[in-house]
Amino acid sequence: MRLLFRLWRSILFRWHLEGDITRDRKESPFNAWNTDEVFAKWADPAQNANKDGVLRMFRSRDEYAEPFRIKMVERLRQTTREERERLVRDAGYNIFSLPSDAVYIDLLTDSGTSAMSDWQWAGLMLGDEAYAGSRNYFNLVESVKEIMGFEYVAPAHQGRGAEHILMNMLVKEGDRVLANMHFDTTEGHVLLRGAEPVNCLAEEGYRIGEEAPFKGNFDLRKLEEEIQKDPERVPLILITVTCNNNGGQPVSMENIRGVSEIARRYGIPVFFDAARFAENCWFIKKLEPGYADKSIKEIAREMFSYGDGCTMSAKKDALVNIGGFLAFRDEAMYRKAIEWQIPFEGFATYGGLAGRDMEAMARGLREVVDEAYLEDRIGQVKYLGDLLIEVGIPIVRPTGGHGVYIDAAAMFPHIPRREFPAQALVVELYIEGGIRGVELGGCAFGRVDPETGEEIWPAFELVRLAIPRRVYTDRHMMQVAKALARVRERASSVRGLRLVYQAPVLRHFTARFERV
Repeated sequence: MRLLFRLWRSILFRWHLEGDITRDRKESPFNAWNTDEVFAKWADPAQNANKDGVLRMFRSRDEYAEPFRIKMVERLRQTTREERERLVRDAGYNIFSLPSDAVYIDLLTDSGTSAMSDWQWAGLMLGDEAYAGSRNYFNLVESVKEIMGFEYVAPAHQGRGAEHILMNMLVKEGDRVLANMHFDTTEGHVLLRGAEPVNCLAEEGYRIGEEAPFKGNFDLRKLEEEIQKDPERVPLILITVTCNNNGGQPVSMENIRGVSEIARRYGIPVFFDAARFAENCWFIKKLEPGYADKSIKEIAREMFSYGDGCTMSAKKDALVNIGGFLAFRDEAMYRKAIEWQIPFEGFATYGGLAGRDMEAMARGLREVVDEAYLEDRIGQVKYLGDLLIEVGIPIVRPTGGHGVYIDAAAMFPHIPRREFPAQALVVELYIEGGIRGVELGGCAFGRVDPETGEEIWPAFELVRLAIPRRVYTDRHMMQVAKALARVRERASSVRGLRLVYQAPVLRHFTARFERV
């Protein structure tokens, strides 16, 4: 019966797509209606064997429902194609400049876009808005201690505020900050300090179509080689979990342990970008031997034990709309942090946040380690990825924790990099379906060499579809797949874009384009 149901669902999906889609593609092991053959090669048998003895990392979406009820809804407005063409043209073909009311399905980011729970909303009513010593601050500290094991916490208004403090504490001009991959704001903070961001991602992490379990891992040999060039110029090593640049890919515990061991040999502190720590822990539980019987909280405690502290944008895995923090194991380092926190963010026990926001953070950190939530959240990401593969859209494989990443260079091979194919795809997806994604390619991560004036192009030309937590249904994901299928049908007619305005740092937020 299950096979018949899946066959029926596959036929129904194809019928829903508007028009026959002709394509040449290999049958994918991630086909939405087949068993997870690829994940079966990695998954721990103790955790992932079904009753037939077949290994799977994911249950099928039809085997369970969302682990929550919906209490309140927000009306969505659908615009016409003519409206969208005008709006995006007036925005300089930059989707950051669009009004949110003109967006039907907003996959721009998973940052600050979560639906909070009733428990979190109840916590807002318990806000202690004292300037100093708010009880909500102490609740936040207790949550961080329990889940991450760090004793000292400095709140910030969001993740980039925490990064600003950390970089001012530790990084000086001429330094080299080593990471698996720096995301946009982290890279921006390093550059603003006059330092160099150095990516040490393992080679398999750059292979878009290669299916491997931990594509966020460091190349440990490269990491040590970069340190040995001048250890005195390496103020910290940053582990981003999950790795945002290349698809929300996880980092294994073994690799994290290896980074920590190398760092200790050279006396270099290790920090986590912990924005999506719980999603990373879920992948460790499902894919790494020895962790199947451990809770997400236990895995998190071990993971963070290999570091000296973390920055966190709480707008991701603390399930809130605003907030962030730094956390430290060492009191002396914490004292140094609050020297920067107080003048830029606010007093040590509020850091630019209302007490009610700290309470929501404290509660969200406890909620996010729930395995039922994580299965549904990461399962929906995979579901969208499967739909896109089904209609022939080239994506980063396997899907990661928080979004699906489209290979725009493969989708628009006729558009050269200097004409920003990923930005062109973002524009076309908005025009086609009112859906907002984000470019993570030449505009976001490219930059102009200050000495030569030439463009420095990044490794990837991607479009990220970041799925907000507990916000959209699978039917919304179906609409995204249908819109992209229509864009694919007319891909050869899509034109590139010319950059007409850019800021010196983080240019993608405010850049303006025109059609080529």
